[in-house]
Amino acid sequence: MQKPQQDPRFLEGLALFNAADWYPCHDLFEALWHETAGPDRAALQALLQIAVAHWHLERGNLRGATILMGEGLGRLAAYGDGALGLDLRPLRRVLSERLEALQLGEAGAAGALPPLEVQA
Repeated sequence: MQKPQQDPRFLEGLALFNAADWYPCHDLFEALWHETAGPDRAALQALLQIAVAHWHLERGNLRGATILMGEGLGRLAAYGDGALGLDLRPLRRVLSERLEALQLGEAGAAGALPPLEVQA
């Protein structure tokens, strides 16, 4: 079984994530997640949860955004900064700040995310 990073859909999912095209990003990562076993599975689930959290955020569903962002961040916590061959430090920092703002009831937490890029 190949790693998700070796599947061309993974790069497509990253492009959708970086373009903030949340629903198609979620669908693509979810398809990969269903086909993945082993340690990469939860990391993919985290990315799809983060995408759905932002979809909810854009639609004003702060409760749904808060729950899914927390779940996604929680799943990423089990990994180092290089899960799925990505540099996750900038993303985790921004998401942690965004989650904290959401938990405080601040709705203005929907700025751009750092891009996800495969490490060389």
